[in-house]
Amino acid sequence: MRASFSLAFVLAVVATVVLGGCSETGPTQASAPISPAANAVQAAAPQDDTFLASGPLVVENQIDVAAEREGVVLRTMAEPGLRVKKNQLLAELDARQISADMEAARAKTRSIEADLKNWEAEAKVLESDYQRAQKMWNAQLITKEQLDHAQYKAESDQWDVKRVQELLANARLTQRSLELEVEKTHIRAPFDGIVARRYVREGQKVAVGDRLFWVTAEGPLRVKFTLPERYVGKLKKGEELVLTAPGAEDEKHKARIIQLSPVVDPSSGTIEVMAEVLGPPDDLRPGMTASVRFNGQR
Repeated sequence: MRASFSLAFVLAVVATVVLGGCSETGPTQASAPISPAANAVQAAAPQDDTFLASGPLVVENQIDVAAEREGVVLRTMAEPGLRVKKNQLLAELDARQISADMEAARAKTRSIEADLKNWEAEAKVLESDYQRAQKMWNAQLITKEQLDHAQYKAESDQWDVKRVQELLANARLTQRSLELEVEKTHIRAPFDGIVARRYVREGQKVAVGDRLFWVTAEGPLRVKFTLPERYVGKLKKGEELVLTAPGAEDEKHKARIIQLSPVVDPSSGTIEVMAEVLGPPDDLRPGMTASVRFNGQR
């Protein structure tokens, strides 16, 4: 009986020591401080602070060339993809009637010009007669009535000269108006660029304002995008950004900020930014959507 009690007491003491050792080991391991080397590794870990925005690539000159007068398309000289120079002929409208009217106006102008020269010559003759009549009156060779008659004829002819001058001015304006109408039948490129679309075909009748061609410049390329209002005052004109196009993220282009919106859009809380692509555009084209990257930690 005494031996059994002694054995049980020994086992209880051993168990207490073992359990006490385990409880001391746990807190010791949990409270062990992190080494300085571990802190250095955590501080050097890279953080992604790049802000990404996107917007369309645009050019300053991009326009639908519209008909300025009605008519029938006589011929077209431009197809999509054609590079054109400013004032290069793109198409012609049938101008036979308006051209005939213009030639008639030119003939009328020439006729009035001849009439004016005739009236001016006659005015000089009558002015000379009046001066001679004055000398004769001073010499008491003619009556006052004859002097007045010479004066009135000279003055009357001067008014005829003014009348014909006004007729000539009106005829020239009419001629110029018809010349402008003839010029409207010649559809020309408004600037250097490329024909993006053709909307008409030969023989088609068009009205004033109908679209004929879409012409776009090829550069300089610009990208428009928006940023949160927290960037107000943080971006500056002249600052350079990195630009990429969809499907070609590895090809990076530089762009420089040329315009910053002076106000914040209250509906979206954003500002509008415009940047111009620097260097050759390569595969960039107007209308594409480009991505702009820059450091967002500002």
